[in-house]
Amino acid sequence: MKKAHLGTLEVGRVGLGAMTMAGTYTAEGGLDDAESIRTIHRALDLGVDHIDTAEVYGPFHSEELVGRAVRGRRDRVRIATKFGLLTHAADGTWGAATDGSPANVRRAVEGSLRRLGTDYIDLYYQHRVDRGTPVEDTVGALAELVAEGKIRHYGLSEAGAATIRRAHAVHPVTAVQTEYSLWTRDVEAEILPTLRELGIGFVPYSPLGHGLLTGQIRSAADFPEDDWRRTNPRFTGDNLVRNLAIVDEVRAVGAAIGATPAQTALAWILTRGEDVAPIPGTRRTGRVEENTAADGIELTPGQIARLDALTPASGARHDDANMASVEQ
Repeated sequence: MKKAHLGTLEVGRVGLGAMTMAGTYTAEGGLDDAESIRTIHRALDLGVDHIDTAEVYGPFHSEELVGRAVRGRRDRVRIATKFGLLTHAADGTWGAATDGSPANVRRAVEGSLRRLGTDYIDLYYQHRVDRGTPVEDTVGALAELVAEGKIRHYGLSEAGAATIRRAHAVHPVTAVQTEYSLWTRDVEAEILPTLRELGIGFVPYSPLGHGLLTGQIRSAADFPEDDWRRTNPRFTGDNLVRNLAIVDEVRAVGAAIGATPAQTALAWILTRGEDVAPIPGTRRTGRVEENTAADGIELTPGQIARLDALTPASGARHDDANMASVEQ
């Protein structure tokens, strides 16, 4: 697999997101840890060396599963995980809250190291910016963890350009993770230029539009009853009808080169630069095979231009509550 460069960290340019392995998009009772572990092993066999998880996925289940899957293979993988959406008390209790305080950083990393079964984390992200804690304080604690060898690199998720600059001034940011795909391109206006100015890598999450760009979703009836996409603005009403037209265009481009819609959408992201490393999420071996094959797909200039010209997605990318946690 070709490589991407996230600051000084080199990773395969198609990674694997492990959020769905903890139950996201899955009906209750539908977890299959054995299949998830097989998927991680298959990804490693295919050259994937960048696995992304977070303490909040589960919570904790995804990290534990990744730790089990990479046991005996740790030297073959770059593990990225995240803190900051859970708050950890000194007595070991925890709760759901955005917390970037230095004390929470230290408590969170110890839990992640234990669950992952490792003595270091390759890339440790602040999952969301804590508006109650100066980012300089958070990064100060992260810099100490780098000096101690507990983490090798740190990153930010869904941070605005000003926050990225402030963090980078304290200690170099390796990567920023934000949603990016053919239907979510907000970062092109300010975030991507900022990252390239500072030499920071970019990790797009949900590069397949929360599954829509796979071409497998045609109506809300395709989701389990408890799937959060049933209330997401882009998957409801007339917005979904309009957004399916985007999928149809992606499908048409892919058909001309023998690629699936998912492969075509990922191949487009891979044209964005050598500092871009998407992390499509799956818990199925067939999907990881399909996604990693995008590494070998070459789009023509005309096909790239056609995809570039797609109509923007209709609807906000999250509901109001979730958008409130994203720095604009």
